[in-house]
Amino acid sequence: MNATRRISYRDAVREALHEALLRDPRVFLMGEDVGRYGGSYACSKGLLEEFGEQRIRDTPLSESGFVGAGIGAAMNGMRPIVEVMTVNFSMLALDQIVNNAATVRHMSGGQFSVPLVIRMATGAGRQLAAQHSHSLECWYAHVPGIRVLAPATVADARGMLWTALLDQNPVVIFEHATLYNDEGELPTEGDLAVDIERAVVRRPGGDATLVTYGGSLKKTLAAADTLAAAGIDCEVIDLRVLRPLDTPALLESVRRTHRAVIVDEGWRSGSLAGEIAAQIAEEAFYDLDAPIARVCSAEVPIPYARHLEIAATPQPEGIVAAVHGVLRR
Repeated sequence: MNATRRISYRDAVREALHEALLRDPRVFLMGEDVGRYGGSYACSKGLLEEFGEQRIRDTPLSESGFVGAGIGAAMNGMRPIVEVMTVNFSMLALDQIVNNAATVRHMSGGQFSVPLVIRMATGAGRQLAAQHSHSLECWYAHVPGIRVLAPATVADARGMLWTALLDQNPVVIFEHATLYNDEGELPTEGDLAVDIERAVVRRPGGDATLVTYGGSLKKTLAAADTLAAAGIDCEVIDLRVLRPLDTPALLESVRRTHRAVIVDEGWRSGSLAGEIAAQIAEEAFYDLDAPIARVCSAEVPIPYARHLEIAATPQPEGIVAAVHGVLRR
C-alpha cells in the first residue's frame, strides 16, 4: 500500500509553486503581495526568502501592467506564473488576456507562443460581498486560445501547475477561495502531475449524472451522499478542465444514467452550465429521460450577510431537490 500524507489545498499550491521554481530556472512568480506578504491566501509564503526578488516579484497594483509583463516574458522564453489576487481584479487585465495572450500564437502564424500561467482565486462563500465573490470562469472558458482549469481537490491543486507550465498556450487556473483550508491525501512519493485534458469521475453511479467543478464539487458530493442514503445512486463528474470541455466524458455518463444535473456557481444566465446543457442536448438528446436541470447562483450580486450568501449560491439541498426533479420522485 502506497504511503500518503495529509496536506491542505493551500500548502499543495505552495508545494506546486516551489517544485516549479526548482525544476526550471525560467519559472518566476509575480503578482500583488506574493513576496514579502506571502500571497493574499498565503500560497507563496517563504518563497521570497528561498528564491529571491528576481524570481518572486511583488508588483504594483496594476493588473493590466503586470499581466502584460508576464505575457511579454513568456513570449521571450520565460515561464511566468502570474497571480491575480481575485477574479474580479482580473477584469482589469481582460484586454491583455483576451486580446494579447489568447491571440498571439494565432496572429503570428505560430511564430510566437505564450507559455504563461495565470492563477486567481474565485467564488463566493467567505463573506467578501458583491465585489469579491464573482465566479467568472465562464468568461474565460468562452475564449479560444487559452486553457482554463479549475482544481477542486488537493491532488489537482498540487499536480496541475507543472503540467500547465509545459503548455505552449496560456493557461488560467481558478482556485476557489473556500478550498484553501481543505485537506486531502497525497502520495509521499512518485509523480504528482495531473492530466489537464480530461474530466474525472469522482463518484460512480447509475441514476443521474451530476456535473460540476471547483468549489461546488464538495457540495455536489455531499448531495450525492444524501441521495445515496435514499437509494438514489448519482455519478459525480468533476470537469477540472473548463476549456476545452471533455464533452465525450459527459456524454458517456449521460448515456448510461439518462439524466443530468449541472451544478455551477456562476449565474444561470449565460453560464457554463448553459453551454454544458446545450452540448448534452445536441449530442445526447434521445438518451435523456428527463429535461436537463441546472443549479446555479441566484441572479443577484452576491450578498455579504452569511445567511443570504448561502441562499444565493448552490447548496447540497438545492442539488438534492434538482435530482429529485429529474427523477420525478
